[in-house]
Amino acid sequence: MTGAAPPPLPAGAPLLEATGISKAFFGVAALTDVDVRIERGEVMALLGENGAGKSTLVKILTGAYRLDAGSIRLEGAPIEPRSVADAQGLGIGTVYQEVNLLPNLSVAENLYLGRQPRTRLGFLDGRRMQRDARALLARYGLAIDPGSLLGTYSVAVQQIVAIARAVDLSGKILVLDEPTASLDARETAMLFDVVRQLKREGLGIVIITHFLDQVFAIADRVTVLRNGRLVGSKPITELDRLSLITMMLGRELKEETLGRSGGEAAISSKPLVSFRNYGKRGSIEPFDLDIGRGEVVGIAGLLGSGRTETARLAFGADKPDSGTLTVEGEAVSVTSPETAVAQGFAFCPEERKIDGIVADLSVRENIILALQARRGWMKPLPRAEQIAIADRYIKALDIRTAHRDLPIKFLSGGNQQKAILARWLATDPRFLILDEPTRGIDVGAHAEIIRLIEDLRARGLSLLVVSSELEELVAYASRVVVLADHRHVAELSGEAMNPSAIMAAIARPHGSAEPATREVAA
Repeated sequence: MTGAAPPPLPAGAPLLEATGISKAFFGVAALTDVDVRIERGEVMALLGENGAGKSTLVKILTGAYRLDAGSIRLEGAPIEPRSVADAQGLGIGTVYQEVNLLPNLSVAENLYLGRQPRTRLGFLDGRRMQRDARALLARYGLAIDPGSLLGTYSVAVQQIVAIARAVDLSGKILVLDEPTASLDARETAMLFDVVRQLKREGLGIVIITHFLDQVFAIADRVTVLRNGRLVGSKPITELDRLSLITMMLGRELKEETLGRSGGEAAISSKPLVSFRNYGKRGSIEPFDLDIGRGEVVGIAGLLGSGRTETARLAFGADKPDSGTLTVEGEAVSVTSPETAVAQGFAFCPEERKIDGIVADLSVRENIILALQARRGWMKPLPRAEQIAIADRYIKALDIRTAHRDLPIKFLSGGNQQKAILARWLATDPRFLILDEPTRGIDVGAHAEIIRLIEDLRARGLSLLVVSSELEELVAYASRVVVLADHRHVAELSGEAMNPSAIMAAIARPHGSAEPATREVAA
């Protein structure tokens, strides 16, 4: 794969430099005074947890959003891309995790979509398109038929075709957004060979990924955002895994163990639920997990590590393709939310506004939703019973609403979260799965949710809680399972369970065949 030498840059100038970038949506800051630079022939990993501002920054650089403040310079000249097409014309291209091409068209048609070569009479020049496509693909080591349908090839090949198109359109900056999320190790290696070749040709490459092993394998420099602000940008040679995780999470490593209540719970010696070799290909590697009555098991890991995938699999929102599940010693099949609810399972999802509340329904209607679904829509709950259930949980959970029939969209985030909890508690579950139950809520509601978790544990409910708040997780959990790269890699309990130990377990390199390690207090 060879190309013409790029023109020289002004002395000391990076290929792209963005300075003081700020962006707000409806008065809420998404980015504040962020600086970022990309050198020619460099792979820069852009990292950060949910809400860090990565997507907003990329969309500004690629023309999808307009900046509110700041400036962007490309090859030393000021630019302000006004659309994705404008950014492509300037030399900035993007390839997303979900390949943004048309599988029902041929490889050549996808490569030249919207810019097909024409004959002198204006007709489509199919022969030339096939010839040009074959030459372009050869640069990327793809000996495939450009006339075949794109959808007949693997995701990895489709990704490389998308990269070939983006580079051919743009050719200066390439942004790869989670390019390996759906790839196996062999396909990832193939993609990275292409990235290294583009780097040698002088492209500046931005890669967004949650796989730390891949960051250290491919990146020259790492830029970390947190809460819409720049934490730092360092050469990969100056970072180890622990220091990088500390930058991302914003926590200093301290060898301290917080006071815990979770470990003091009276936990049944027999597990309520037992997962054995339970997994889903491409989502979460098979794992073993027991959860007893009155036990809170925490799930920790970086964004993209497989936390939500574990929660969804446990609830049947995703269907397992390996392993067994037993409830109180009896083998059961939980392959859908309906079968999970029938077993007494309940699930409060991370994205409460998307997957949780029904915004235009009232607080009352949201609270009785799961109970009504289990009962069947042909047997509506009497209104008096609905009112009694809603009032009971509004009082018990201190849901602050002017009236039970107020649309739930007018409640604060914390009160919406409590209403979703009320919905599932009304079904009298025995196993409750919570995915980020305290994210995005105010301090007062935050404390109330934690108190509620401890109360439910004390009443004998079994809980699986996913949280990125490590300090609070170790405060109420009896054990914490640590995930990395879509695998359960460690299980911590007792005095061995503290934020520093969790972060160290996340940072530890993990071989694909390693079982999860268990660390307990001596």
